[in-house]
Amino acid sequence: MTATVGDFVVERLRDWGVRRIFGYPGDGINGVFGALNRASKSKEGGIEFIQARHEEMAAFMACAHAKFTGELGVCIATSGPGASHLITGLYDARMDHMPVLAIVGQQARAALGGHYQQELDLAAMFKDVAGSFVQQASVPAQVRHLVDRAVRIAIAGRDVTALILPNDLQELEYEPPARKHGTLHSGVGYTKPKVVPYGEDLQRAADVLNAGRKVAILVGAGALGATDEVIAVADRLGAGVAKALLGKAVLPDDLPFVTGSIGLLGTKPSYDMMAECDTLLMIGSGFPYAEFLPKDGQARGVQIDIKADMLSLRYPMEVNLVGDSAETLRALLPLLKEQSAKSWRMKLERWTGDWWTTLDKRAAQKAEHGVNPQRAFTELSPRLPENAIITSDSGSCANWYARDLKIRRGMMCSLSGGLASMGAAVPYAIAAKFAHPQRPVIAIVGDGAMQMNNMAELITVAKYWKQWKNPRWICMVLNNEDLNQVTWEQRAMEGDPKYEASQQIPNVPYHRFAELIGLRGLYADDDEKLGGLWDEALASDRPVVLEVKSDPNVPPLPPHVTLAQAKAFASTLFEGDPDEGSVLVETAKQVLGAVLPGSQRD
Repeated sequence: MTATVGDFVVERLRDWGVRRIFGYPGDGINGVFGALNRASKSKEGGIEFIQARHEEMAAFMACAHAKFTGELGVCIATSGPGASHLITGLYDARMDHMPVLAIVGQQARAALGGHYQQELDLAAMFKDVAGSFVQQASVPAQVRHLVDRAVRIAIAGRDVTALILPNDLQELEYEPPARKHGTLHSGVGYTKPKVVPYGEDLQRAADVLNAGRKVAILVGAGALGATDEVIAVADRLGAGVAKALLGKAVLPDDLPFVTGSIGLLGTKPSYDMMAECDTLLMIGSGFPYAEFLPKDGQARGVQIDIKADMLSLRYPMEVNLVGDSAETLRALLPLLKEQSAKSWRMKLERWTGDWWTTLDKRAAQKAEHGVNPQRAFTELSPRLPENAIITSDSGSCANWYARDLKIRRGMMCSLSGGLASMGAAVPYAIAAKFAHPQRPVIAIVGDGAMQMNNMAELITVAKYWKQWKNPRWICMVLNNEDLNQVTWEQRAMEGDPKYEASQQIPNVPYHRFAELIGLRGLYADDDEKLGGLWDEALASDRPVVLEVKSDPNVPPLPPHVTLAQAKAFASTLFEGDPDEGSVLVETAKQVLGAVLPGSQRD
């Protein structure tokens, strides 16, 4: 059979190592789908296609595939609305520096410019999110180098690229480029280089770090492959380590010098460490909130990042090193001197130990209306299987994920970091399960995200779960009938009481929906039942939705309450918050839970 352009695209992607594509079909991309079908029946084998319920979810899955495998993530959609639906998930990949390729259809070449049905200017539409490379193919001989460049640029730059294929072109016989002027003859292949700074720059960094007596380290997603190296450097310098959200799995939380997350969703020891340190080492992180870093001029700074455009962006660094985190730290370690004074490390460890005690006491407090959401996480932590993968959505659930969930070595976890989009947790967890079918996967989701788009993706789980080697896949839904994070932001940042018209959402029986589609549903409305329900979920022979009826008025307290925030919160009560009584009670419980164990700061 004569190979079409669609056949060539599928074959070329397979040559590049692509083995899975996430998406949704449509007539604008039928030529490629026909090729995927033919390839699946070939002797060489094809590319697995995973059908999401919505194109946005397919793009989130492609991003998560890249995060959990280190490979290129690929998503596919039809023309018009199919292509436009991909945009949010693609921005998630772009903001978190993940290599993702989007392949989309377009109307026939002869119709372009004629205001045809589903004709959008896709090249213009993708220009920002896939600015490194977005091209529309015109002739068969062009497709080879377009595929090669789209893949190579995405992988090498850890970026999003897009390939637009008119539907009539997909069906044409493939023609390789002729050997003549004006043609390109590209090839397959990319090997990641070893990127390490020059020796003199490493020495400058070492001089700064060796001079520090109170060294703080901040790690992000760029340090995920450098766990041993970060530990070695931290031990050498007597430093503490805070973790940006995307770097939660860099270091296990059972290390006493790991102060936990940082920022609005962060911990008090991380906040205090940054407030008192005299030296800051930032590794592979684009943490955005400068108010949680040292004040300008307080600390000398060294930063390591593979992308130069992220250097000295959040804090004025004295030494900026472009390099792979693990390789750079290995080269830097012999230049670092053993920190003889142990008082800084001991203080950090004491702060951190006190903080975990505080969190346990907060979680143990009984809520007024339903389950204390923190308890759901403290009950899960000791039960997490050794090789678990955890995904979290944005919203108040991310507070408890960031602070209360203890990650151990060998686990993986992620969420929508730079974009902080709602609706990413379930598609992330689906992609994680396809990438690592033998590992248990747990998604942590709020009811807002479930209603927005994640409930539909449970149907995707129902469609595929029987082919997974290990069926353990759990979605925990915090059902508080409130868009909770925004409610608390209105109270604490804007000084506005809860606006029920925008914040209150319907009560949906998520566990029963799971049962309707063949999954297992569990329901928790009592703190004391949570441990047993987690045990049931983790032992289940099929995927589980664990619905936790949680109290929306348990406050996600920031690690440090500013005077402005305190005034804003007080003003919401004067103006009459609809949940005023419960808010006051729960806030008092959480504050007392933090105060009673004793001060964490000398």
